[in-house]
Amino acid sequence: MAGKKKGSKKAPKQMLIVQSKVKEYIKGHEMMCSSELLDAINEHIHDALDRAVERAQANNRKTARPQDI
Repeated sequence: MAGKKKGSKKAPKQMLIVQSKVKEYIKGHEMMCSSELLDAINEHIHDALDRAVERAQANNRKTARPQDI
């Protein structure tokens, strides 16, 4: 029977940040950047955009605006 395997992970989300720019910014503060940080930032961006889309839809708009974040 074909189905989801127990304990399977979600597919990775599309990367929405420019990783090199984030690393450059962190390095400019004399710090190092882990790959987990980049993944966490990307997840945060996805969550913020999902909320913005939901809020715009709840207000019967097809355009997400800054106030939706």
